Amino acid sequence: MMQPPRFWQNPPRRPGLMVRLLAPLSAVWRWLGKRRLKRGPWHKVAAPVICVGNLNIGGTGKTPTVIALAAHLAERGLAVHVVSRGYGGSLEGPVKVDPRQHDASQVGDEPLLIAAFCDTWIARNRRAGAIAAEQAGADVIVLDDGFQNPSLHKDLSIVVVDAVAGFGNGRLFPAGPLRELPRDGFARADLLLVIGGPKSRRRFLQEIADTPHPPVAEAALKPLETGMSWQGQRVLAFAGIGRPEKFFATLRGLGAEVVHAQALGDHQPLTPALMKRLETEALLRGAQLVTTEKDATRLPDDFRARVTTLPVRLQLVDWGPIDTALKDIGL
Repeated sequence: MMQPPRFWQNPPRRPGLMVRLLAPLSAVWRWLGKRRLKRGPWHKVAAPVICVGNLNIGGTGKTPTVIALAAHLAERGLAVHVVSRGYGGSLEGPVKVDPRQHDASQVGDEPLLIAAFCDTWIARNRRAGAIAAEQAGADVIVLDDGFQNPSLHKDLSIVVVDAVAGFGNGRLFPAGPLRELPRDGFARADLLLVIGGPKSRRRFLQEIADTPHPPVAEAALKPLETGMSWQGQRVLAFAGIGRPEKFFATLRGLGAEVVHAQALGDHQPLTPALMKRLETEALLRGAQLVTTEKDATRLPDDFRARVTTLPVRLQLVDWGPIDTALKDIGL
């Protein structure tokens, strides 16, 4: 997925020409989405299913949320299995991801990353994936994305939003970045997880104050302490995530000198030719190649030792709202 068009991110004020031209298609998109959700079928498995989804097209912080939630549930002694569609992978599944045998081209970069933390399955058919996870001994299933997918009953639905990006221009695809309107999605969600700095979170919550929404939990993405000092380090950073600029800003906040920031499309393949070009530029600038954990799963084998990874983890301001929601479903 390439970087989204600029007009998607404009504040929801007077619509520009492209938004007006695409508005009829957005209306069709909404009608199709509503029809799909009504159609079902909603298959229910015995294990509780927790969906971590979003209303936006592109990244909002779902993967770090899935990892943090899985760890939180595992601390309670539960066998947690994650089920993902495996976007970008060639396998249809259900297949249990094995980082020793699979690569990102087979199972997708996000499942490969999540599999380092807990049992993870990829399945184009989420119902089939949940059944396979349950048969393999899952006490609880965390669904990575799939909030708009009607094939599987969700016991708890968490909608994740990036407080800085918010809902962009507030329009549905293709006129905007939304899979569905906030008022539609909020009506089905059990919890809203807002990720960002304190000021960004406050601003976003003020923006949606007049829209009925579920209980709110707040969190921020924080760099993982690895013992490495980034202060004064010259780096050439590249990222193919939903919002690459967020990664670049994190590096600058750690004191790194970002001599070049290369934004790539979400899930974009890191071909040997692309990596060689980036490496050559880094050498000319006297900089170290740096990327995200998710991007690192797509690196060609001979580049893995030549690229530094900056890991981040989700930190909840308060687990209380999530724990309350988990209690409501018997966890």
